Amino acid sequence: MAAARSSQKTAGVGGVEGHSRGGGSGRIGGSVRAVGRALHFPFTGTARGIRRVTHAHGAGESGLGKLIELHAVNGAGDVMVTVALASMVFFSVPTDEARGRVALYLAITMAPFTVLAPVIGPLLDRLPHGRRAAMAAAMLARCLLALIISGAVASGSLELYPAALGVLVASKAYGVVRSAVVPRLLPPGFSLVKANSRVTLGGLLATGAAAPAGAALQTVGPEWPLYGAFVIFVAGTFLSFSLPPKVDSAKGEDTALLAADDAHLRGPHRRAAVRRPGLRTVGPAVTHALGANAALRCLSGFLTFFLAFLLREHPLTGESAAVSLGIVGVSAGVGNALGTAVGAWLKSRAPEVIIVTVVAVVLGAAATAAVFFGAFLVACLAAVAGCAQALAKLSLDALIQRDVPEPVRNSAFARSETLLQMAWVLGGAIGIVLPLNGMLGLGVGAALVAAGWLTTVRGLLASARRGPRAGT
Repeated sequence: MAAARSSQKTAGVGGVEGHSRGGGSGRIGGSVRAVGRALHFPFTGTARGIRRVTHAHGAGESGLGKLIELHAVNGAGDVMVTVALASMVFFSVPTDEARGRVALYLAITMAPFTVLAPVIGPLLDRLPHGRRAAMAAAMLARCLLALIISGAVASGSLELYPAALGVLVASKAYGVVRSAVVPRLLPPGFSLVKANSRVTLGGLLATGAAAPAGAALQTVGPEWPLYGAFVIFVAGTFLSFSLPPKVDSAKGEDTALLAADDAHLRGPHRRAAVRRPGLRTVGPAVTHALGANAALRCLSGFLTFFLAFLLREHPLTGESAAVSLGIVGVSAGVGNALGTAVGAWLKSRAPEVIIVTVVAVVLGAAATAAVFFGAFLVACLAAVAGCAQALAKLSLDALIQRDVPEPVRNSAFARSETLLQMAWVLGGAIGIVLPLNGMLGLGVGAALVAAGWLTTVRGLLASARRGPRAGT
């Protein structure tokens, strides 16, 4: 019995010691896991927070959340490429030489794009069953082209220009497809305006976050932002295929013709319109809204290039050229984000009146900045133009959803986006050739807006009085 008690006591002591050792190792393991969780939390916590926001209100179930994330990736990659190209083409040489370089860049890239742009929308109309593949191809193409541009940076070869054209075309092709995809992913009870505002805001926030990262990579080496773009676009390629399969469905869709009424149709389009009235036309409200939006997009392209050179040569009072450009860029971005948020809040209330109002406000801001040219007014004009562009685009989306028959709605989105991209190119070309005179340049900008406003205001107000088209 004594031996048994001794044995139990020994076992008990050993058991306590073993438990103590196990508890010690368990505490150490728990501490290691806690430290690991703490180190990972900024990343996992941020990712979970982003996922909660993008997938809220049914966006996760419908697939809209995936598109928001994809558009954010697209914006981040594009801004990385922009930072690299801006450094190579714009900042690395004196102003006069930079104007020549940018003019050459525009001639080699924008001019062919202007020819290709009208083809992109119709071509993608013919490939409605491959929208996910088309978006993935646009991402993959930019992956490869970013590497080609990085090689051109090191060697100084002319490969830069055709590769930059390819990046531009791929980016715009993605934008056209994305415009056609959004209506397929609307959650129940979601308006198209609200969905587009979420997608746009996601892209703006990602662009704002990626721009400083691109600038930091630029300090390491001129090719490093392009390496960053490569990684981002690789992620976008895989993320494109995570969209729901219904994105590729073209059931019930038809092709939109951007004409105001049946009188503009010829040949087979006229016969189709007779059989199904209004099917292939988008209505006067949409065409007038598109014209007003084109004026604002033209102003955006104009201000992008004109102010870039003007502020480099004549910075804002007391600031360097880089800081001046940063102030104007941030003002435009904040204005765009504000316009997107306000547009989501307004939803689709009186879209014609909103377009007429915001274009009139931009016209007044541009005229005021031209007459009383100064640093504060230039920053205000950038913010007002960004806000108005976002509001007008969301109102155009609302009109397309309201007035365009569902079978041609996706096609109308794609083709309208193509025309707006061409307007931006035209504005940029005008901005690059003007003398660097602030009052003159902003006066020309005001004239561009006035031309778009005066030619559309009567039609938009008349459409607002009539209300939605009958039979749509």
